[in-house]
Amino acid sequence: MTRRRPGSLTRSAGRLAILAILVLGAWLAGLVWFVANVPRLPQELADSQSQRATDAIVVLTGGSNRLSAGLELLAAGRARKLFVSGVYDGVDVQELLRLSRRSPKEMECCIALGYSADSTIGNAYETADWMRDQGFRSLRVVTANYHMRRSLLELWMAMPNIELVPNPVVAPTVHLADWWMWPGSANLLINEYNKLLLTYGRVLIYRAVEP
Repeated sequence: MTRRRPGSLTRSAGRLAILAILVLGAWLAGLVWFVANVPRLPQELADSQSQRATDAIVVLTGGSNRLSAGLELLAAGRARKLFVSGVYDGVDVQELLRLSRRSPKEMECCIALGYSADSTIGNAYETADWMRDQGFRSLRVVTANYHMRRSLLELWMAMPNIELVPNPVVAPTVHLADWWMWPGSANLLINEYNKLLLTYGRVLIYRAVEP
């Protein structure tokens, strides 16, 4: 049995340490880039060109102000229908409108709810099924600003032939300027960044296997 010399073990440990430092450095650099590119402004101030009308709007539930933003866009005529993905069982359109202080008579006819999604991946496929049933070709995506990049990737994989228009909602409780000083914001952003990395991996696999 051949034994490794102490010097060889030291060199191997050194290489592993350098590799770990490089991986950690790349991860940190990516995290900084991710947070720096989260939209800070409301959509109408950030990009006026993206305010054109689409066939439909989707609201991905799970954060504050998303539903209100979607209802405002629908009321403004930015789309013909609004789809709310990831709604809790037992909630209906009228209840959602009451919670958002909207009149059911004004908008109930143009809103559909999806109850099957419990994740961003679920949101994407639930929305894709609804878009296919409706025959729509363009979709405005309403979700939190920090959640938008991953949502667009998941939606694109679920329906690659649909035009996606981002409409990020600024999350008032998430501190972006000094996020590392706020444990809640830091934890949320780091978790979202890690999920985004996994999604990028799935995108690479999707592109490799799709014709």
